[in-house]
Amino acid sequence: MTATGPAPGDDLYDRVQATASVVRARIGARTPEVALILGSGLGGYADRLEDAVAIDYHELPGFPRSTVHGHAGRLVVGTRRGAMCVAMKGRVHLYEGHDARTVSFPARVLVALGARVLLVTNAAGGLRPEWPPGTLMLIRDHIDMLRDHALRGPNDDRLGPRFPDMTTSYTPALRALVKDVARAQGITLEEGVYVAMPGPTYETPAEVRMLQIIGADATGMSTVPEVVVARHMGARVIGISCITNKAAGITGEALSHEEVTETATRVRSTFEGLLDGILAALVERKELA
Repeated sequence: MTATGPAPGDDLYDRVQATASVVRARIGARTPEVALILGSGLGGYADRLEDAVAIDYHELPGFPRSTVHGHAGRLVVGTRRGAMCVAMKGRVHLYEGHDARTVSFPARVLVALGARVLLVTNAAGGLRPEWPPGTLMLIRDHIDMLRDHALRGPNDDRLGPRFPDMTTSYTPALRALVKDVARAQGITLEEGVYVAMPGPTYETPAEVRMLQIIGADATGMSTVPEVVVARHMGARVIGISCITNKAAGITGEALSHEEVTETATRVRSTFEGLLDGILAALVERKELA
């Protein structure tokens, strides 16, 4: 499936609200507090939501469907550790033929449903040679090299301002909360800068050296469009990368998607335990009020 964005004259705000209404008709009076976007090999966490309602993406107007293994294409609403969650079990990417406006549309719907915190995860290549595969990295900031922007085109003030500030894209207070949870669980949690690249090829060794020079610590092909629109709409953001492999040229070995999914699967229980702890802490500290 390909998409090139909305037709001329299309009203993004109305489309977001229409799709949110379809979801509300399925979930009843429940209002999600936390939105979860689950990356490669991590979608199984959505199956842990309790009293859940699952909706296939093809039932939701405007939701593009993923063609990538490990991205199931299902929206799940349910409770976990006291938080009402809406989880995207799989996402789409620009390299599948979509523009950034289309890729970010589902995240807009999650915020429109009421979620005030977006917790986004991804699988990423490590740019720090000392970080072994399986390292978890809390995203402190990002660099956008996708060559398209989720806010390009007409702005609707009902969604957010024309020029949103991105100084604290990843909310400092929530980053501190995540560090506290990781420390309590004995999890080594690195922190760094995520750079989004368009893909679908993995970076060349020369590109990896460039990304290291400009200050990136991990590289992937997702996340930034969703974060941008969530911040545009006023939601707070937590981002966590699973470093599934060392980027090209660091080890001299060829890269593969199988390595990505295998590493994500290997650390899944640790990652899911961290997500559980984060949700519990959000509730305990009244960050969702």
